[in-house]
Amino acid sequence: MENCVFCQTDMDGEQGVVFENDTCMFLQKEQRILTGSGLIVPKAHKETVFDLSEEEWADTQSLMLEVKQWMDVTYNPDGYNIGWNSGAAGGQHIFHAHMHIIPRFAEEPYAGKGIRHWLKQESNRRIT
Repeated sequence: MENCVFCQTDMDGEQGVVFENDTCMFLQKEQRILTGSGLIVPKAHKETVFDLSEEEWADTQSLMLEVKQWMDVTYNPDGYNIGWNSGAAGGQHIFHAHMHIIPRFAEEPYAGKGIRHWLKQESNRRIT
């Protein structure tokens, strides 16, 4: 896809490939708030996580474990959030599958609040 920032990684001059394997890349750029966070993306354009092949799934896991080892040494986090947004209602803004890897630190104001915290708030109750 010619206009996809994950297919054409050089479109975002701040973004760099830190690790890669046969089918996936770990991309990272300077983050002002989520220090050390980055994304694992398939090299082939796949719109959502549900479109990944078995090989891409296996390579995603392999790369995730490599990234974790590196982040443990580089950032020394106290925990992690790992997640996919899928579809517009699910919060996906770039329609090339990407898995967020976010190191978390005990001194953060929202430490201990996981991915579902905001979704479970009464203000998010679906009105039918």
